[in-house]
Amino acid sequence: MDAVAKSGNNGYPPYNIEELDSHHLRISLAVAGFSQDELDVTVKDNQLVIHGRQDDDDQRTYLYRGIAARQFQRRFVLADGITVTGAHMDNGLLHVDLARPEPESVVRSIKIETAPAAPRSVVPQSRSRQGDPKQEV
Repeated sequence: MDAVAKSGNNGYPPYNIEELDSHHLRISLAVAGFSQDELDVTVKDNQLVIHGRQDDDDQRTYLYRGIAARQFQRRFVLADGITVTGAHMDNGLLHVDLARPEPESVVRSIKIETAPAAPRSVVPQSRSRQGDPKQEV
């Protein structure tokens, strides 16, 4: 995972990212009170977006309301090659499973060639005469 983009929800809902093995990761979000129908998991342009929406139940009268019906959106930027393999709910946690492929080991042989023989260049030697004012130094 390259980065986690927070969308101003003050850390709601809390989440964990765990490495299951060298090729599999899991993001777990605490979504107590949400049903599967109230959650959406989408991937677009290497961005995993998890969106939750709850509607207020106007049929109920609360004496105290500590569990608010609230919406959230949590974004995760996925590294190249990371794919979402599935999602499931378990005991108030939404688990999103990811796979990261094993990098391919590419071995390429490079042929060693014989360098062409360099042409011999003839360097002209200057002739100088003693006492000649145009003598080269």
